[in-house]
This record gives sequence, C-alpha cells and structure tokens, in this order.
Amino acid sequence: MSETYNTKPRQKVLAAIKKQAADFAAKDIYEELGHEIGLTTIYRFIETLENEGTILRVSKENNSARYQYVTPCDEADHFYLKCEKCGKLTHIDCEEVKGLMAHISGEHHFFPTDTHIIINGFCGGCK
Repeated sequence: MSETYNTKPRQKVLAAIKKQAADFAAKDIYEELGHEIGLTTIYRFIETLENEGTILRVSKENNSARYQYVTPCDEADHFYLKCEKCGKLTHIDCEEVKGLMAHISGEHHFFPTDTHIIINGFCGGCK
C-alpha cells in the first residue's frame, strides 16, 4: 500500500481481498466481512487499490465491476492469463512479451496508458 492511511478497516478489507480465490466484487468483500465495514468505504478503498495497481478490474458485468488481487511484481509490462471458467489470474513473466509496450510505442506510435494486459481463455485444468 502506498501513502494511504493504514487503518484497521483497510487492513481487514485488504486481507479479505487477498483471501479471494478468484475475482470478486465490492459486495463480496462486504459480505465476507459480515457488514462490519461500510460498502462505501470498501468501494473507496478498492478504487485506491486499483489506482495503485494492487488489484485489477478484470470485468464489468451487470453494472458490477469485478476485481482480482495482483501479486506484486517489479516488471514494467504486466501480462496476465485469466481463465474464463475458474477465474484464476496468472502473471506471465516471459521473454516473448517483455518489451511489447516499448515496441508498440516505438514502432506503432501508440502510447498505452494501461500496462496491465489481460488475455482471457481457459487454463489447462479447465480446458
């Protein structure tokens, strides 16, 4: 967590987020915590975590955003494989994709604002 206040409610929300096996919505965290922390507080903290890159918005269904916790990584380009069946999100640390953002900028004169790329499909266990 960055420069934000590290309060007990935030610690509880982050712990609940880290426990999620797959993607989650703010209401899932609200339920997980037994309504102990207000939904508005949870939404605000999720927004902060998304801006920091601690969690990723992986989909938006029926007007409800879904997120997933991201294991911290020092790489500049972040590529993930997301299984559409089990929801597992896997970070790819592969030489084949390193430098893709620099290539896009240099060769195609397009400057991505999002360095987190999610490729949807099916993992080996769900295929």
